[in-house]
Amino acid sequence: MTTPMTAPEQAPTPTPLLAVRDLRVASASGIIVAGLDLTVAPGETVAIVGESGSGKSMTVKALTGLLPEGVHAGGRMELPTRTDASDGRKGRPGREIDLAAPGAVWRDVRGSRIALLLQDPFTSLSPVHRCGDQIGWAISEGRAERVARLLAEVGLPAEVADKYPFQLSGGMRQRVAIAAGLAADPDLLIADEPTTALDVTTQHEVLELIARLQRERDMGLILITHDLRLARSRADRIMVMYAGRLVEEGPTARVMDAPAHPYTARLAACDPPLTHRLAVLPTIPGSVPRPWSVDAECAFAARCAFAVDACRTAEPELAEVAEGHRAACLRPETAGLPVASPEGAGDLAPGTGSVGGGSAEGGSAGGSASPLLTVEGQGVSASPLLTAEGLAKRFPGSAVPALDGVDLEIAAGETVAVVGESGSGKTTLARCVVGLERPDSGRIVFHGAATGARRVQIVFQDPYSALNPGLTIGTSLSEALRAAGRPKSEVGELLELVGLPAAYARRRPRALSGGERQRVAIARALAPRAGLLVCDESVSALDVSVQAQVLNLLADLRRRLGLTLLFITHDLAVARQIADRVYVMHHGRVVETGPVDSVLGAPAHEYTQRLLASIPAAD
Repeated sequence: MTTPMTAPEQAPTPTPLLAVRDLRVASASGIIVAGLDLTVAPGETVAIVGESGSGKSMTVKALTGLLPEGVHAGGRMELPTRTDASDGRKGRPGREIDLAAPGAVWRDVRGSRIALLLQDPFTSLSPVHRCGDQIGWAISEGRAERVARLLAEVGLPAEVADKYPFQLSGGMRQRVAIAAGLAADPDLLIADEPTTALDVTTQHEVLELIARLQRERDMGLILITHDLRLARSRADRIMVMYAGRLVEEGPTARVMDAPAHPYTARLAACDPPLTHRLAVLPTIPGSVPRPWSVDAECAFAARCAFAVDACRTAEPELAEVAEGHRAACLRPETAGLPVASPEGAGDLAPGTGSVGGGSAEGGSAGGSASPLLTVEGQGVSASPLLTAEGLAKRFPGSAVPALDGVDLEIAAGETVAVVGESGSGKTTLARCVVGLERPDSGRIVFHGAATGARRVQIVFQDPYSALNPGLTIGTSLSEALRAAGRPKSEVGELLELVGLPAAYARRRPRALSGGERQRVAIARALAPRAGLLVCDESVSALDVSVQAQVLNLLADLRRRLGLTLLFITHDLAVARQIADRVYVMHHGRVVETGPVDSVLGAPAHEYTQRLLASIPAAD
């Protein structure tokens, strides 16, 4: 007699650490987040992705009771009793919270149940209190010993407790912020763009630290990011938001490999590849609409190449397209279809990130430099436009020099990228080239038409800080034109040069998106007819889709105006797309230089190899 086989007993589904139902956020203007459901299991990482304005940050602020004044939440949040933990959190009673509850209700939730880690640790750390005091605020007994243990847990020495945040590097500050967040043993950590401001190696270290702590503590993690490469490498599930709505969710591999919403597919395609250079980067035309401006239609319809009349007459609901994979699209089959990429560069296959069926601009990884560089069919002068020799710079109180014998050469019409970690000296080099810093020794020589200070201009990372918020765009550009001896009547021409309507001259910076403000900053830099444009991390704060638009704009301006670019960046994929040659800096020195394909395709120096190894895998 054969004993019948029985199906293996499935492990019980763990009780979620967090269960949110019908989360809504609204202001006087209207809806900001519309009816979102969210669960996070112990040890699970859920990534929430989308462009600026999609509602990501407002969602997590609603979960921690930290919405700004005039913004209100609705819905229910359940924090079940923890019975599966082996540490001090075991037995914590469950709670159900009305998300509209007043601030006093949240005091027992923040820290002890949910900890929030912000993008900039300067935002979450007090500049006037020592790090140890800030970590210890949530500790009632044995504070000094517990602070020391928490610092050790995040990989910092005990003496950091006596230091102020400004005395630490960005990566160390973020570790202190993590230690402070863990002080009350939270069940769930919400990390809101926790590594955007960090260089690639520090980013990798911080993410590895969070992953280790998550495993050891069986914590849940909500990761807010616009970096799809990062989300793919770290998350178990992905939730894609657009204009305050959840448009797709599911297991990470399924969402990234077979997106069912056109927005997810287009967003993924905008991520610049590290392995090859594209003739034109894929973009998403237009920008994210205000959530309250979308009514009874698909929020993405205005930017979707596959929208039909039905998409504009009703808002689609989330529907299952595969097990555990849902999308809010009437035509999910269109997500994987090719879309004509901008400026006639060929068809874009959203899942591949390649143009023209996979053809890429640039030579092989081991190619050698030609005496005459070519860009888009135009010759680039082999004669240098700028030469820097033996630049040295040491700031008072610094243990190591910012620049230590740096040589740099840029040919007319060429784009040169300078890459490296924070503190490598790349920004100091850029400021010396522009004249904002004076080197202690060495010399910088401008050749030919680049003589004169106004022939060299800089575009900074944050355009909002660089533009006067009290002046209209037209006034800011008029001042730049007047300083260059050009008539203010050319304001409209400048705006159109960077792809903005002339009517934007009447607007103030706050009325523009981040990408539009950066275009204005570029226009202002072009006002003196600059021959050399220095871009200092000028796309690092932008969404991937807007970043692609600005990089395409710079490439187009280079082609049309014969611009020469010095591009400072810690993003090696961006360097691959924009540069002809690259300089790799480490501790104030150039450790490797050469054609971008050679340096990033077959790096010779161990430091360059380490930088590349720290980048999250694309698949």
